[in-house]
Amino acid sequence: MDAPILIAHRGYAKKFPENTLVAIEAALEAGACCVEFDVQFTKDCVPVLLHDANLKRTTGSNKRIVVTEHAKVAELLVNEAKRHPKKFAEVGIPTLASAIELFVKRPSRHAFVEIKQESIDAFGIEKTIKTLATICQPIIDRCTLIGYDALALRCSRAMGFKSIGWILKKYNEESLIKATELAPDFLFCNHTKIPKKATEVWPGPWRWVFYEVDQVKQALQLMELGGHYLETMAIAELLKSKQLKAARCLDD
Repeated sequence: MDAPILIAHRGYAKKFPENTLVAIEAALEAGACCVEFDVQFTKDCVPVLLHDANLKRTTGSNKRIVVTEHAKVAELLVNEAKRHPKKFAEVGIPTLASAIELFVKRPSRHAFVEIKQESIDAFGIEKTIKTLATICQPIIDRCTLIGYDALALRCSRAMGFKSIGWILKKYNEESLIKATELAPDFLFCNHTKIPKKATEVWPGPWRWVFYEVDQVKQALQLMELGGHYLETMAIAELLKSKQLKAARCLDD
């Protein structure tokens, strides 16, 4: 088997607040060749790094992101108090533009940008994807837009994105038909959705990315199925594994 390429899921989310600049920086410093992060839109259409539609889990503020002005969002701390008590007291929610700047400075690293469905539903495909394409333009050759919305991904190719990744809700025949029609560059799938008796995953023009991977044994098994990209919140730990021998990017 070839060495897997590890994608830092929401940055180095095991040790740092997810989807923050410190988490992304930590993943890049650890040697991650690729980093994935989530994007939501504020009420005034500023794309920021956030997974949930509601700010409660990560900031403690019980507000929906799509109805909150960016000025208010910028005042919030995203230290995930339950996970990191008394740590990261000054960490806030970054804009997409600030995250892209980190990759501009590291020309060998790849960004996987996930657009969340709540923002597409609130502002529409054209507005959200055009905004993302404009901000991601400095690294568009090494930036993959990913998401669950196949139509949005299809449209994104016409709006400037050269690489797309479709996230599967289910691993079934219907999804295979849709994947064949869309022909994405990457297929993302939670490894728990793959049938236990499967010996390989669907062949196609795509590359498989399995996510929620945090153990070396688990990673090796998924590679056997056909996954050469593995997404993990424990990026530093898996990169250090001699057994896994994952690809590293230490210098730009």
